[in-house]
Amino acid sequence: MSELKNKIIAEVKKIYDPEIPVNIYELGLIYKIEISDKKKVNIEMTLTSPNCPVAESLPKMVKDNVLKIKEVSDVDLKLVWSPPWTKDMMSEAAKLELNL
Repeated sequence: MSELKNKIIAEVKKIYDPEIPVNIYELGLIYKIEISDKKKVNIEMTLTSPNCPVAESLPKMVKDNVLKIKEVSDVDLKLVWSPPWTKDMMSEAAKLELNL
C-alpha cells in the first residue's frame, strides 16, 4: 500500500461514528480509496443507515480530514448505499471492541 494511502487511512481513522465508539474505517464504512496521478483522491463511503443523523456532517469530515494531507490536491467523495452496510463489514478489531 502506498505511503499516501496510509496517510489517508490514518486521517479517516480519526473520525468516529457518533453512535458507535469505533472509527469509521474499522466500521467498514469506507468502501474505496483511489489516488490518481495528480494526487486527487476518490473515496466511496456509506453510513450505517440512510437515516443516520450525521449523513450531512460525516462525509464532510472525511473530505476535510483528507484535504489536510499536503500531498492531496482534491477529494471526490461519493456517498453510496450499495452494498448496504452490515456488521459483517466491520474489522475484527471493531467486532472485538464491541463484543460482537
